[in-house]
Amino acid sequence: MDEPGIVIVGSGFAGICMGIRLKQAGHHDFVILEKAAELGGTWRDNTYPGCACDVPSHMYSYSFELNPDWSRMFAPQEEIQNYLRACAADHGVLPHIRYGKRVVSMEYDDAARCWTVTTEDGDTLRPKAVVSAVGALHIPKFPEIAGRGSFAGPAFHSAAWDHSADLTGKRVAVVGTGASAVQFVPQLARTARHVTVFQRTAPWLHPKPDFAFSPAARRLLRLPGAARALRAGIYWALESRALGFAVDPRLMKGHERLALRHLRAQVPDPELRRALTPDYLIGCKRILVSSDYYPALTRENVSLVTDGITEIRPHSLIDAAGHEHETDAIVYGTGFKVVDALTEQRIIGRDGLKIQDAWRDGVEAYYGITTSGFPNLFFLLGPNTGLGHNSVVFMIESQVRYVIECLRLLSRTQARAVDVRPQAQRAFNERLRARLDPLVWNAGGCHSWYLDEHGVNRTIWPGFTFEYWARTKRVKPGAYRLIY
Repeated sequence: MDEPGIVIVGSGFAGICMGIRLKQAGHHDFVILEKAAELGGTWRDNTYPGCACDVPSHMYSYSFELNPDWSRMFAPQEEIQNYLRACAADHGVLPHIRYGKRVVSMEYDDAARCWTVTTEDGDTLRPKAVVSAVGALHIPKFPEIAGRGSFAGPAFHSAAWDHSADLTGKRVAVVGTGASAVQFVPQLARTARHVTVFQRTAPWLHPKPDFAFSPAARRLLRLPGAARALRAGIYWALESRALGFAVDPRLMKGHERLALRHLRAQVPDPELRRALTPDYLIGCKRILVSSDYYPALTRENVSLVTDGITEIRPHSLIDAAGHEHETDAIVYGTGFKVVDALTEQRIIGRDGLKIQDAWRDGVEAYYGITTSGFPNLFFLLGPNTGLGHNSVVFMIESQVRYVIECLRLLSRTQARAVDVRPQAQRAFNERLRARLDPLVWNAGGCHSWYLDEHGVNRTIWPGFTFEYWARTKRVKPGAYRLIY
C-alpha cells in the first residue's frame, strides 16, 4: 500500500499549481493522480477547431511563471497545453504525476486519521490529505432529445472532438451556442457544405480584442517588469468589469451597449439580429467574446434555428415548428455537468458521511475549499469560486496558498487534521447567499449553468477577486476543529 503525504487528483491548471507550490513550500511527499495519459485537464480534452482562451493569455497563466512569448493576446489551446507542460517540467512536478489513474473513491479513516484513495485499476493510497483538483468543465453534458442515439452519422461533443470525422463538404448541425460553439462554428462554416446552428438562448457577445504579438513586442515583454506591468493592466481592466456583477446589475448597461453595438455592426439583417438579441440582462449567463461568430452566421451556408429540437432521426433533426433539417453530422456544444463534477464523486468523510448527504441541500464549502465532515480534504475551484469577469487561475493561486496555510497550521499545532466547523461554513454560506441573490446571475432573468436545480447559484464568486485573495490570505484557526 502506497502512503504519500498528499494526493492531488487532477493535473490541469489547479493540480499543477498545487504541485508546484507544495514543492516550493518544502512538501515533496505527494503524488498527482491523472485519469488520462497526459496532463492539461480542459486544455488537453478540448481540441475542437478554433479552441482558444477567452481570457487574455498574460492573465490566464501563473503569476509566478509569466510567459512573455505568448503568440497572441488570446492564446490557442495547443499553446496553453504546452505552457502547462513546461511549467510542470521546469518545477519538477512531472515525476509526481501518475497517468491512467482514475480515482473511484476517497474514504476517511477515523481511527488512522488518514484517507484511503482507490483508483479504477485497483491501486490504493493512504495519504494524510487530499486535494481535489478535478475542475468543473470535464463531464460533457448532452441534451435529452428523443432519438438522440438513433443518429446514423458522426455525433460528438465539442469537448471530445472526433478528428477522424471529415466534415468538409458535409451538412453539419450544431446544437448549442455557448463559449465553445462561438469558437468552432466560424471554423466549420469555412469548409462545411452547410451549418445549421440550433440556438436555445441567444448569448451576449463582446468583440474579441485579439491580435498576434510581433517579435518586437515579445522582445519588449522580456524586459524586466514589462510582462508584469502588462498583466497588472489586464487584471485591473478585467476587475473593473466586476462593478456590474458584484455591486449592482444596473451598472451592466455599459456592457450591454457594447454588445448591442457589436451585434448591429456585424449583423445587417434585422430579422437575424432580432433572433440574436438576448432577452435577459447581460452577465446573467457568461458573456462570450468573439469577432467572427456573428459574421459566420451571416454566411449563405449557415442558418440559425431558434425553435427547439424535438426529435433526432438517423439523418435529420426535427424542430418544434415541425421542420426537418437533413444533416450528415451533429456537434454538441452543450456545455458540462458543472455541479455533477463535484457531487458524482464517491467521497466518504468522518463517521461514514457521504459527500452527497453533506450536500443534500446543495453544494457548499467554506470559501469553496473545505467542507465540514471531511478533514484534510481541500477543493480547488470548488463551490462558488468560479468567475464571470476575470481569470480563474488567479482564484486557483489564492486557494492553493490557502491549502498551504492549512498544512502549516497542522505543522505548527502537531494536529493530524483540520475540519471546518459547521457553524463557520454555515455563516460563510449565509453571507454568500445574501450577497448573490440580488445580483445579475440570479436577478438577470435567465437560467444558466451557474444555478443548480433549485435556482441557487453554486458556481460564482459574488465579489471582486482581490476580495477573495484578501480573505483567503490567512487561515482563521477558530474556523476549524483540529483533530489530534
